[in-house]
Order: sequence, then structure tokens, then C-alpha cells
Amino acid sequence: MELINWVIDLGPSVMMPIIFFLLALCFRVPIGKAFKAAMLVGIGFVGINLIITLLLESIGPAAESMVERFNLNLTIIDPGWPVAAAIGWGSPIVPFAVFGLILVNIILLFLKATKTVNIDIFNFWIFMIVGAIVYTLSGNIWLGVIASIVHFLVTLYIADKTASRIQEDYQLKGISFPHGTTAIFVPVGIAINWIIERIPGLRDVKADPETVTKKFGIFGEPMTLGALIGTLLGILAGFDVAAVLTLGITVAAVMVLLPKMVDVLVEGLNIIREAAETFLKRRFPDREFYIAMDTALLIARPSVLATGLLMIPTTLLLAVILPGNRLLPFTDLASLSFLFAMCAPYLKQNMVRLYITGIAIMTLVLYIGTDIAAGFTEAANLSNVALPSSFHKETELANLVGGATTPLGWIIIKIAGLLS
Repeated sequence: MELINWVIDLGPSVMMPIIFFLLALCFRVPIGKAFKAAMLVGIGFVGINLIITLLLESIGPAAESMVERFNLNLTIIDPGWPVAAAIGWGSPIVPFAVFGLILVNIILLFLKATKTVNIDIFNFWIFMIVGAIVYTLSGNIWLGVIASIVHFLVTLYIADKTASRIQEDYQLKGISFPHGTTAIFVPVGIAINWIIERIPGLRDVKADPETVTKKFGIFGEPMTLGALIGTLLGILAGFDVAAVLTLGITVAAVMVLLPKMVDVLVEGLNIIREAAETFLKRRFPDREFYIAMDTALLIARPSVLATGLLMIPTTLLLAVILPGNRLLPFTDLASLSFLFAMCAPYLKQNMVRLYITGIAIMTLVLYIGTDIAAGFTEAANLSNVALPSSFHKETELANLVGGATTPLGWIIIKIAGLLS
């Protein structure tokens, strides 16, 4: 566990290049080419993280200002996914859960029950936050481990089933996305799309980025959409003119730069993928394997990123009007694009359909977060997680983007509660 914690503490920007360098050597890639591929993956992650951090640091104050400006007095606070990750990695179940998840993946690969090689160890926290809450509520460490593994198994299944569609739509070969938050909402996107296809008029609305750009010209391009959405968010936040314009330019820059950083990462990934494909096909001619990746690669699509930004004020409105909701959206507001990134191919990258799906997803998240807040807060206390100084000790917690506030996470927590 000391070794695993040391690797995790490096962060994905360092951890992933090391993993990919070792993988490249295993697949007989020459050391110079392996180094180049690993460095490109690392540089891509650094670039993606820098731009996402820029987005979070720009949108975060706007979201906080909206919360204060609209005087949203709700009793459960969203501390953000970093706090949820700290709970997942700080729980007593960690030693057993981490090795259990890795062992389960190896067994499933051996039995040909999955195609996904899940090297995205950093995001194991998404499964372990569910296990941490189950352990906190039940006091049974093995029930917590089993809860994490069940969440992992369902996510692997969805990753395998969605891989070909996502690879084709995003032009990414040989990878899948066993992301315990994003993958779980794919069925919601499929269901929403099925309903929309049966509604005359609505089903005929074309709102994918290509159609919007073709119809509106420069006003439909990603940088213009980013500038308009950033400006709108600044106005809703009550910023002055200079701050509004700055936010507009910043969001426009994110819309343009993020896809370019993804291209750098994919360039390195393709070197390893091609070598892996050749190596594995020679030894396992009847098998196909996918390398697991973080959904950060998917949010660069203009349709996903733009819809995620539009969902910020929408989520705040939902928090106010939904009867019975007590969860105040806060830190995770800037990360909402992650929730429906894997849904986009099934919604034809249509921003209207994505927006409707976003409303459905956030409605589920707010109600689930309200319901599990007590367990989430206890898990945070048990893991000795440091919270922002602005948070009162008596405040209940539940984040928006994480495994526990998905329908699957909620079901697992409820079933575990009955078993305990």
C-alpha cells in the first residue's frame, strides 16, 4: 500500500506516463519510441489538467457568486470530487479494495469476461467512495469491499459495451472508459434519446456542433460558443464588465485548447496501442483488448463542454425548485461535463438532447445526494478528510460528481443497508 499510495500521490500526469512506458516495453516497443510515447501521454495529461484547472479556477468563483447572489440556503454542501476522492482513498477498506479490484480485473481478463485492462488506478476512488459509505453505515469492512467490487463490475460491463460506439464517435481506437461516475449514466442518455426520437418536432432539432457551425457560421464555432457562454455566466454571477469579458475569453480559450491537448495525448497513446494490438493479436488471435482511460479525454468535444457550462445555472435552478432537495451545488459545478460525456455518442452529440439529459441526470444526483448525505458526512469524518475552512462542522456533505451519487451507487448503499 505504501508503494500504491506513492504512485497515486504522483498524480495522473506522472503516474500514467510511467505505466504507459512500462506497457510499451512489455509490448516490445523500442526504448526510445516507448519514451516518446510515454512523454506525449504525460504532456497531454499535463496540458489537459492545466486547461481544466484554468476552467475550474475561472468558473468556480462565478458559481460561488451565483450561489451567494441567489441566496440559496440549502443544508447539504457539495465539497467537490477531490474531497470524495480523499474519502475513498482514506477509508479503512482501501488495502483490500485496491487489490481486490485489480485481482477481479485480472481474473475477468483470464476468463474472457472483459476486454478492458483497467490501468486507471487513480479513479479507483470512485468505487471506493461507495464502499467507504457502506462500511461507515454497516461497520462491516468486507461489505464495503464487496460494494466497491460490485460497482466496479457493472462499470467494466458498461465500458466494454460502449467502447466501440465511443471509439467510432470520438475517433479513439483500442480504449474504453470504465469511469465509475460517467459510465453509470449512459443508460440514462440512451433512455432520453429513445424518448426524444418519439416526440415529433423535438426529434428533428439538429444541434450538433457541425450543424450549428454550418448554420450560424462564426457564431456557431466552439470559440464563439465558449465566449457567449462564459459571458452569460459572468453576467449571472454579477461580475463587472472587465470580469465578464475575461471569463468569456477564458472559456473560449478552453473550448479551443482542450481538444488540442487531447490530440497530443492520443498521439502518444496510438504508438502504444498499435504495438499492443500487434503483440496481443500474435499471442491471442481471437481476443480484443481495451486500455482504460479517464473521461477527461471525452469532455473536449464542444457539445459536451458547452452543455456542461450551460448546466451550471440550470443545476442551481433545479436545486431551488425541486421539492425535497437539500443539496447545494457548489464546488463540482465546474465539472458537470464529466457526468454525460459518455452519453454524447448515443445522443448524436446533439446539444439539445445533451441538455435535456443533463437535467435528468442532475435531478437524480440532487435527490441521491440529499438521501445519502448523512452516510457521506460520516465517511468523511471517519477518513479524517480536511474540509475547506468555510464549511461548518455541523454541515452535511455530498458531492455531485462521484460514484456515490450515481443511481448504481445509491442502490448498492441501500441494499448494503438492508443486509447490515
